[in-house]
Amino acid sequence: MSRTALRICPLCEATCGLTLTIEGTEVTGARGDRDDVFSKGFICPKGASFGAVDGDPDRLRAPLVRRDGELREATWEEAFDAVAAGIRPVVERYGPHAVGVVLGNPNVHTVAGALYPPVLIAGLRTRSLFTASTVDQMPKHVSSGLLFGDAHAIPVPDLDRTDHLLLIGANPLESNGSLCTAPDFPGRLKALRARGGTLTVVDPRRTRTARLADRHVAIRPGADALLLAAMASVLFAEDLVALGELAPHVQGVAELRAEMADFTPEAVAGACDVDPATIRALARELAAAPTAAVYARIGSCTVAHGTLASWLVDVLNVLTGNLDRPGGALFPQAATDRTPRPAGPGRGFALGRWHSRVSRHPEAKGELPLSALAEEIDTATDTGEPIRALVAVASNPVLSAPDGDRLDKALGSLDFMVSVDPYLNETSRHAHVVLPPPPPSQSPHHDFAFNALAVRNQVRYTRPPVPLEPGRMAETEILARLVLAATGMHGADPAAVDATVLDQTLGKAVKEPHSPVHGRDPKDLAARLTGVNGPERRLDMMLRLGPYGDGFGVRPDGLSLDRLLARPHGIDLGPLKPRLPQPLKTASGKVELLPGPLAGDLPRLRAALRERPAGLVLVGRRHLRSNNSWMHNVPALTGGSNRCTLQIHPEDAARLGVRHGAAVRLKGAGGEVSAPAEVTDGVRPGVVSLPHGWGHDRPGTRLGHAATDPGVNVNQLLDGSLLDPLSGNAVLNGVPVEVVPLAPPITPLT
Repeated sequence: MSRTALRICPLCEATCGLTLTIEGTEVTGARGDRDDVFSKGFICPKGASFGAVDGDPDRLRAPLVRRDGELREATWEEAFDAVAAGIRPVVERYGPHAVGVVLGNPNVHTVAGALYPPVLIAGLRTRSLFTASTVDQMPKHVSSGLLFGDAHAIPVPDLDRTDHLLLIGANPLESNGSLCTAPDFPGRLKALRARGGTLTVVDPRRTRTARLADRHVAIRPGADALLLAAMASVLFAEDLVALGELAPHVQGVAELRAEMADFTPEAVAGACDVDPATIRALARELAAAPTAAVYARIGSCTVAHGTLASWLVDVLNVLTGNLDRPGGALFPQAATDRTPRPAGPGRGFALGRWHSRVSRHPEAKGELPLSALAEEIDTATDTGEPIRALVAVASNPVLSAPDGDRLDKALGSLDFMVSVDPYLNETSRHAHVVLPPPPPSQSPHHDFAFNALAVRNQVRYTRPPVPLEPGRMAETEILARLVLAATGMHGADPAAVDATVLDQTLGKAVKEPHSPVHGRDPKDLAARLTGVNGPERRLDMMLRLGPYGDGFGVRPDGLSLDRLLARPHGIDLGPLKPRLPQPLKTASGKVELLPGPLAGDLPRLRAALRERPAGLVLVGRRHLRSNNSWMHNVPALTGGSNRCTLQIHPEDAARLGVRHGAAVRLKGAGGEVSAPAEVTDGVRPGVVSLPHGWGHDRPGTRLGHAATDPGVNVNQLLDGSLLDPLSGNAVLNGVPVEVVPLAPPITPLT
């Protein structure tokens, strides 16, 4: 018999509510939940394909353990025995830093991925942590840490109320938004224009978002920081700086004025390939708008000056008085945030507390660059042991990090590797143990990370719409058992992990004067928690201690798990509100507009004023039906325009003798790949574009559909040596490549 159930979509950052149709235990359909308080029925092709994603026949259904060189199915007990036997000897012989942890993007899309990896890292006491952040958004974390004292304090554009939106290196009509959680981002942009607002897009490609805009500026890749600095220079030169109510909360304006003086529109125009008049118009329009917001994403982060560009985005929001005001850029307040502390000076944000062993890259936010993972495994030094064991959770760095060929070989040399992954993919094929989580229909969902980046405050939670299949293990239990096996407590009750976190968190909360439970008995508080398991009890605790929580009875109308379960379509907590100075944790208690590390990087930006690429440069691109590499294994999400092609401008194609549909070879510092050419004026001259996440042609994987049209790994063109020095983020865009036509031509694209 058919039934329906609710589920929040975990397939991108939009977090849309879904109504699933279920036949027995199979998801046979998905549509938007019209009563969802946040998404209001919106759905994209990924959400509509939830059933196909959920039921992918290539998903692993049992653990794999390597025996006699081959991965074979095993029991859960055998798998965790192997994990304990593989990791503990490495720690005991070589120390904790010889165990690396790699966390992929899907970790932030699951309850388990939010709750357990921090416990694992703390339990291992390793500094060898690598995540997808350093091939994505780490520059924004670093700039926020330096500006606001908190790497997680990321302001988001108030899309529903702004009069003017400047988008840089972002394509939300394809990505559905990033570091800005907004179901139906396209509809929100259309509504902006319908109410008389202005949308400006700065991007070297004429993306779907750029085609919607009032103004599209086809900047040279990698020059975003120069353009933003020039806009700041104009604001100062023309007396357009107006901090308004921000003034008491900001320091460093005069010092910033002096630093920006060199970056005039005329000085940056050649490097940006944007004429001075356009730059002045962008600055004046931003200053003149009743409300405005500057928002930049991955195209501005994954470049040589990514942290400076991320910083200058918020500098412009501050200088125009648009930070922390309705219609500008505001700090969201998630329901599971810690109890807001009183405003005042904090500890600030520190960089480089330790360094990578080989190239001495500084840590950022506790992480080392993912680009350095291979050398940390395969290179011996006298400054410490190489990584000899690896824990990879929802991560496929062979495709997502630069120079996958080198990393591929390095992974094969490890003493031990465990991968938590539903697929046998390009990375997990090297593991000695693979622990497969169940499909999303058999897992609960709450967006811990994305609610802290949402354009409207709200809270939603959905329990698993389908019972756990016999023989499977919940992802929360998998990761709890992994914590125990990796930290010397193998065989203990996995519930002990949640109990320990509850005891520690409540014990700390009762000692904090600003906490609603200050002075109370933590054991009594723990006894009041509800939920059917440890993860739900942890969620209940976070809700109750959070900014909207009931404080364990202090605020009877506040949030709790029981109240949330009674509202299956979610609870609307209202529009974003001004919050300064409370979110600030800088040593001064103010927005520190010109932090030392950023001022110290400005000479490198001044040197870029003289740089001009001699040939073609490469940029990536997103597609609406793709988010991570594993989505290429779902037939409904591939084909059509979602293909691995090299986009090249007609002028460049004619000059190089490249024909539409014919094969071309791309050469970069890290290697070369071949792909079919797509001749299009959607990219500016001098720029070529290849999408990420492809390259499914390595032996030993079980990605049947992806292997039929494998594409090529764009990151193999990179050797991993190009990093943004402050954040350690890989430079993935604006890198030089050589394009050579190949013969014979392949079948033309249609």
